[in-house]
Amino acid sequence: MMTQATLGTKVFSLDRFPLDQINRSLQAWDSADEYLIDYVNEHHPESEHILILNDSFGALSCYFISQGKQCTTVSDSYIADQATLHNIEQNQLEKTLLNQLNSLSTIEGEFDLVLIKLPKNLGYLAHQLASISQSVRLKTPVIAAGKTKDIHNSTSANFEKFIGPTKTSLAVKKSRLVISNLTKTAQPSPYPIEWPLEKTTFSIFNHANVFSRDSLDIGARFFANYLPHGQKPLDVVDLGCGNGVIGLQTLQTLASAKLTFIDESFMAIASAKLNVEKNLAEKIEQCQFVQGDCLSDLATQSQDLILCNPPFHQLQAVTDHIARQMFEDSHRVLRSGGELRIVGNRHLDYHEQLKHLFGNCRLLGSNKKFVVLSAKKR
Repeated sequence: MMTQATLGTKVFSLDRFPLDQINRSLQAWDSADEYLIDYVNEHHPESEHILILNDSFGALSCYFISQGKQCTTVSDSYIADQATLHNIEQNQLEKTLLNQLNSLSTIEGEFDLVLIKLPKNLGYLAHQLASISQSVRLKTPVIAAGKTKDIHNSTSANFEKFIGPTKTSLAVKKSRLVISNLTKTAQPSPYPIEWPLEKTTFSIFNHANVFSRDSLDIGARFFANYLPHGQKPLDVVDLGCGNGVIGLQTLQTLASAKLTFIDESFMAIASAKLNVEKNLAEKIEQCQFVQGDCLSDLATQSQDLILCNPPFHQLQAVTDHIARQMFEDSHRVLRSGGELRIVGNRHLDYHEQLKHLFGNCRLLGSNKKFVVLSAKKR
């Protein structure tokens, strides 16, 4: 899942990097990064310690570290963290100027400036702004950047609620800035939230950046009709587990199974663990929770069954390479006779990919929107 795009050898001149030499779909920065850098250079060049949130592949970190700035980053993504480290190394920058925190860490430090790449998830933005209000000194500039199409009245409303008076910039290359200064007193995050899982006695807890955080998503709802049953002590993976609702239900239908929950999101893994603890505490010893890049941390031929609802985006980028890697990793990790069972949108060509990789693919169920597919390792 790791992007292969890096910033090149001169991160301090993003606009001069020869973009025709890289895969544009994996470009490690965008016009919002460039706009943010230009604004900081013009209005806050004296800032020495910068707090950066959601720096997808390290573009902002690399640039400001190249200028001798101390950077503390906050990310919910294991892959984003690894990509940032990779790009720091590739550009031979000073690692000691980088301090990485995850999305559930307490933010500590004296910051001159806060920079945010706006997430699409407004709940996650609210959580992050609440965290800033609790940890950053008053009057600190807070500047966010994103695509113009993703900045709405609700975006500014969140800044007004948690940070202070807010304005937006003119659009440049289809990107825009949200500009504020921290004047509000510390406010708590509204997350995690709790909701009842339909047709069960479970209560589901979700941290802010988990997909479909307010209710069961429609893909998982359909997939739940095709979960395995039995008493065999199988080794099972809930791959890309999110809040762990599929693995949680599987712990009921496969009573003796050992479940491994895997996701690249810190908040997803924390949610999955919390949901097992709150709903099936007696089965917590049957579970392990792994944050990582697909199945890279699991041994070859170590699993009997992998359940997966593949995502079709990496951070802000829409892509099918994540699903492909999930399928390839599953083929490696499954024992002979083991099964990969997935749910996906009907219009995606997952059945063709599975046939090519496994030599077989069986349709277990379908509706107007989704298909559930099974492929077995021969």
